[in-house]
Amino acid sequence: MDEIRTNFHNDLDSVRAEVIRLGASLTESIPRATSVLLSGDLEGADYLVQADDEFDGRSADLEASCFEILALQAPVAADLRQIVAIIKIAGELERSADLVVNICKAARRIYGHDIDPMLRGVISKMSEQAQKLFAATMEAFEESDSAKAAAIDDMDSYLDSLHRQFIQQIFESHSKSKIDLQVAVQLAVVARFYERIGDHAVNVSEKTRFIVSGWVRERGGIERYRARAGDRTGEIFLPRTES
Repeated sequence: MDEIRTNFHNDLDSVRAEVIRLGASLTESIPRATSVLLSGDLEGADYLVQADDEFDGRSADLEASCFEILALQAPVAADLRQIVAIIKIAGELERSADLVVNICKAARRIYGHDIDPMLRGVISKMSEQAQKLFAATMEAFEESDSAKAAAIDDMDSYLDSLHRQFIQQIFESHSKSKIDLQVAVQLAVVARFYERIGDHAVNVSEKTRFIVSGWVRERGGIERYRARAGDRTGEIFLPRTES
């Protein structure tokens, strides 16, 4: 029995370590994608796009390892929370990596077009804040620190404000003919990518809080739905048949 538990905890340590490694890779890729965008580095864009296949594969392997632990070890209580949360975290990291790739693809689309210096400055700020968000998120996960994880949502508010500021400046730059419509549209989409990366960081931080204490975000919409439905959750609804 002791050997089984030792193997289980070794497996758990391994999946946690892989989450941390994936998070570090993602965090490092954010400023690299921004550099690609601002410098028009097509070779760098291609490298990051191609590297996404490896990230996807590692994310899938991480999920598979978690499912194997669930099947073979049947964890309970805090251990079960951790495995279930890591499965979801793997998805958040994979989708964040896709957003980084999307930034590189946008860089390809606007290659050869100048970007208004004012917009370049806000792009750099969004990138920096997105990187800080994920660095802090992964630190909270590694340290199982619920307080640090809870602070991520407030950090994301600043990224949201930068996003709104950027969209306003896009309109201003386009109205002054400093950027053409194609570039304006692509940059608006890029701003959304950064904002979504921040949202995924918040989601990971919430999973960390769940791992540590079982905390879940208040789900008012779900509760309202259940109240309206008479709390019939779990019933099986079959189509009516004519008698």
